[in-house]
Amino acid sequence: MAKCKRRSVRVPGYDYTSPGGYFVTVAAYQREKIFGEVENDQMRLNPRGEIVSDCWQAIPRHFSHVELGAFVIMPNHVHGIIVIKDNPVVVAQHEPPNVVVGATLASPLRQRNKSGPVPGSLGAIIGSFKSAATKGINGKYDSPGMPLWQRNYYEHIIRDDRDWQRIHDYIIVNPANWADDEENQPRE
Repeated sequence: MAKCKRRSVRVPGYDYTSPGGYFVTVAAYQREKIFGEVENDQMRLNPRGEIVSDCWQAIPRHFSHVELGAFVIMPNHVHGIIVIKDNPVVVAQHEPPNVVVGATLASPLRQRNKSGPVPGSLGAIIGSFKSAATKGINGKYDSPGMPLWQRNYYEHIIRDDRDWQRIHDYIIVNPANWADDEENQPRE
């Protein structure tokens, strides 16, 4: 039987360790609404959503070459801006692993393997975030091995100040636009 080759959604040849801003979206497994709900145009996180929020906000503690911009956790996905400030390989040599909500975000040096993401890259950062949130939630709810996330994530390289502002605004108003999103409407 032939092995399916997964199609990459990354920009071919782009160095995702490069300093700059990245808009990312990470979707819950099967887009299930498991992180809370939108009430009166505001996102109300449930305990799972709180764990995801804690793990997202912990990213700079584990990847000191990273800053976070605007982010929002929605019922079935996370939108956020990640800024890579420095060369992560040099910075990573000084990063000890830390514990977050019962799970460890892997430092870039600990993620080295031949088929995995480049240490300190956007892929390594998102992979560590997804892993920590999954371990934290599965540990709290005694559900080992349960998937939490879709297999990949969406990313957009932020090109300039205007692009940054447009994305920032989109993230901030996302809860208010939830009811208008066609994917969130009941299926007939």
